[in-house]
Amino acid sequence: MMGKLVWLMGPSGAGKDTLLTALRQREQPQLLVAHRYITRPASHGHENHIALSVKEFFTRDAQHLFALSWHANDLYYGIGAEIDLWLHAGFDVVVNGSRGHLPQAQAQYGDMLLPVYLQVSAEILRKRLEKRGRENAAEIAARLERAARYTPGGCLTLNNDGSLLQSVDGLITLIRAQQGKSA
Repeated sequence: MMGKLVWLMGPSGAGKDTLLTALRQREQPQLLVAHRYITRPASHGHENHIALSVKEFFTRDAQHLFALSWHANDLYYGIGAEIDLWLHAGFDVVVNGSRGHLPQAQAQYGDMLLPVYLQVSAEILRKRLEKRGRENAAEIAARLERAARYTPGGCLTLNNDGSLLQSVDGLITLIRAQQGKSA
C-alpha cells in the first residue's frame, strides 16, 4: 500500500517547525518527516533543513533530485526525491509544505496527498511572532493580515493553540484516520 504525503501548512509562527521537531522524537515506525532543502543558512531560523547555495539548488533541480520545488520569500525550497521512494515503500511522509504551492503538490500527488492546515488564533500567533524576534511590528502586522485572509479549502485542520503534546497527538490521529482512504 502506498503511503500518504502529509502537506503541513500554516502561517509563519503557527508552530510547524516545533511540531515537526517533536514528531521526529516520536517512535512512529511507518511515519517519516522529510527535510526541506532551502537556500538559507542552516543557523537561520528553527527549521531542521538542508542549507544549499542557489547554485547547489539549481544543480540538484536540473538533475531532478527534488520531488517538488518552489520559490517564496526570496528563497528556494525543495523536497527531496527520496520521498517518492518512501511513499512507494508504504511510509507516510510529513513535509513542511507551502500554502501557495499546495496546487502543485495536489497535481503531482493526487489522492496520495493529505493537506493539513495548522491553525492558530491571531492572539497566540502574534505572541509567537513577537517572541521569536525576527520581524518588526509592521512585518508582524502584515503576517497576521495574510494569515487572517487565508482560508484553507479541501484540507484537514489541526488547531495548534494548545500544548505541543496535544498537537503531535492530533496530527498522528489525523494521519492514522486517513490510512487506506482516498484524500
